[in-house]
Amino acid sequence: MKIYVPLDSAAVALGADEVAEAILARGGDVTLVRNGSRGMVWLEPLVEVETPAGRMAFGPMTVADVPALFGDLAQHPKALGLTEDLPWMKAQTRLTFARVGVVDPLSLDDYRTHGGLAGLERALGMTAPDMVAEVTASGLRGRGGAGFPTGIKWKTVSEAKADRKYIVCNADEGDSATFADRMLMEGDPFTLIEGMAIAGLACGATKGFVYIRSEYPVAIAVMQKAVEVARAAGVLGASVLGRGPAFDMEVRVGAGAYVCGEETSLLNSLEGKRGIVRAKPPLPALEGFLGKPTVVNNVISLASIPVIFAKGAAFYQGFGLGRSRGTIPLQIAGNVKHGGLYEIAFGLTLGEIVNQIGGGTASGRPVKAVQVGGPLGAYFPVGLFDTPFGYEEFAGKDGLIGHAGLTVFDDTADMLGMARFAMEFCAIESCGKCTPCRIGAVRGVETLDRIGRGDSGALPLLTDLCNTMKAGSLCALGGFTPYPVMSALTHFPDDFARAKEAAE
Repeated sequence: MKIYVPLDSAAVALGADEVAEAILARGGDVTLVRNGSRGMVWLEPLVEVETPAGRMAFGPMTVADVPALFGDLAQHPKALGLTEDLPWMKAQTRLTFARVGVVDPLSLDDYRTHGGLAGLERALGMTAPDMVAEVTASGLRGRGGAGFPTGIKWKTVSEAKADRKYIVCNADEGDSATFADRMLMEGDPFTLIEGMAIAGLACGATKGFVYIRSEYPVAIAVMQKAVEVARAAGVLGASVLGRGPAFDMEVRVGAGAYVCGEETSLLNSLEGKRGIVRAKPPLPALEGFLGKPTVVNNVISLASIPVIFAKGAAFYQGFGLGRSRGTIPLQIAGNVKHGGLYEIAFGLTLGEIVNQIGGGTASGRPVKAVQVGGPLGAYFPVGLFDTPFGYEEFAGKDGLIGHAGLTVFDDTADMLGMARFAMEFCAIESCGKCTPCRIGAVRGVETLDRIGRGDSGALPLLTDLCNTMKAGSLCALGGFTPYPVMSALTHFPDDFARAKEAAE
């Protein structure tokens, strides 16, 4: 009997370890696999049992539900049916996350069986320029927030002249409502390793680093073990798969500073320096880690590379809309009925994502706003729910896709309070490098407090301050903080007016 219990951090927080221990305590002929999460967080811990018909899902499981797994599965009180037939799974287009929840994360044989290393095998038969051209043709853009074309970054590093080059994976996932990086590393680490190895071949880099925030202990442990397994199998080391040049990598753990999600701050931290933003130019692609040409890509960007090489650029480019190509792992959180990870092609409207995929609010009250792109993203009202999910489409409405994290709020949310939270977040997390961020965020909190006390004269000051921060900050922290503040003021003026009325 083969049973799957997630080792995913969200599942563990909800009791997955205890369920796994209870299954093992039953004894008998049981093979327990600790897999990644399928992304249905409201059903975690989601236990799967392998049957002749396929894997059956049960959840949310408790220790008390374990004994019934060893009886008539169809009569189990938590039986959900075949996992792949669940509505949440059937409607997705899983490319990057195709193996997450399916494979044993640390079994390289399992990875190969499910199509792993096919992209790397193909890449080994290509020239570096052809590899860069493949990524460019796919239309892949940075999934970490900026949406910069990945092929352009790779081309710059590939053509740079230097004695050493590096591939750095930014796994410092600090945005609220974002967990795709963590889920990928915990559930399918070899995909990230394969993507980094292909990047190394394309750019002439011989060393890679995965920079993971310290708050992700499970991801750190899984990635470290996966690197060891890959090295022992010859995927990494002196020769990639015994046919390519040398490429090796290691995991580095960051202290958890939010600003280290910005690439130059991350590089400073990786070098053992204080995590503060660097002025650009020079670009990291030319002078990055230790002053050498460096590709800095997000986890999902690099983990999308294997499928592009395995199936071809045209296949990947065939999904999406406009300049937003491929699929995007939506991370749905907040006051929502069905929260979790849902991978789909770009192009669905925001309303379809919130109401159809997410199922509306968990409270049952009307949706008031959705913040897209983490704590620095804009608040979108219901009136903008017809906006297609794409980079340019959101930018045209003064918003940003960011890391594709969505936080849902119902009609009880105070948007003045949420605007203040965003500004205070920036004030706390600022590295102090530039004045607009360091001083502007503090003044912003004070100005919002004045508005909250009924001082309507502070409103134009808030607008001026946000414009100054947007124009003068050196990194996304200060530059994007005005987005949630100004969107709250623009789309929810009544919340600001009520504060004035309450003061009077």
